[in-house]
Amino acid sequence: MTTKTPASRRLLVVDDDPLILSFVASILKHAGYDVAQAGTAEEALPLALENPPDLALLDVTMPGMSGIELAQRLQQEGAIPAMFLSAHGETDIVKEATAYGAVGYLVKPVEAAQIVPAVEAALARADDIRRLRRSEINLTAALAAGRETSMAVGLLMARYQTDRDTAFEVLRDHARSHRRKINEVANELLKAEETLNAFRPSFLEHGRSK
Repeated sequence: MTTKTPASRRLLVVDDDPLILSFVASILKHAGYDVAQAGTAEEALPLALENPPDLALLDVTMPGMSGIELAQRLQQEGAIPAMFLSAHGETDIVKEATAYGAVGYLVKPVEAAQIVPAVEAALARADDIRRLRRSEINLTAALAAGRETSMAVGLLMARYQTDRDTAFEVLRDHARSHRRKINEVANELLKAEETLNAFRPSFLEHGRSK
């Protein structure tokens, strides 16, 4: 597996305190990260969605939209992971942030030596979450494709009074000869069957009226 270097990682730092913003951003830039920064959540949102970062570091308490609210928007609209910069005494807020999917946090006043290790840990967790989501999507697609193919095989077995192996081979060969995926052909067969079945009530009603 290829390990990403800091230079290939884009970070977004958001804090309404210009001194903290500059301090954190400068440490991360010095470490080699590509860093964007914003002083408000309202400024950060379009910036993040236009050029999504690998991780957003968000101050919890900001005027206007809070860091928690911004994290929710980033997750909903761009699947962008976030970690938080929180002050002492904001334990409950940090717990809430973690519940909303935060991948880490730093407590102010932030020490320079803590920043890069915390960011690296958050990035690693965010990568794991992305891999799990991709696996879930791929598994769901595979299961759906398997169900469609199995149902189409059953349909061919009933229609042509044949066994499962023969029905599957015919379906597979048809897909190959037309250079298409087997689940696409299976899905078309199922839709065609649904369309034909939709005519059944009309024909039955027509037969009774005679």
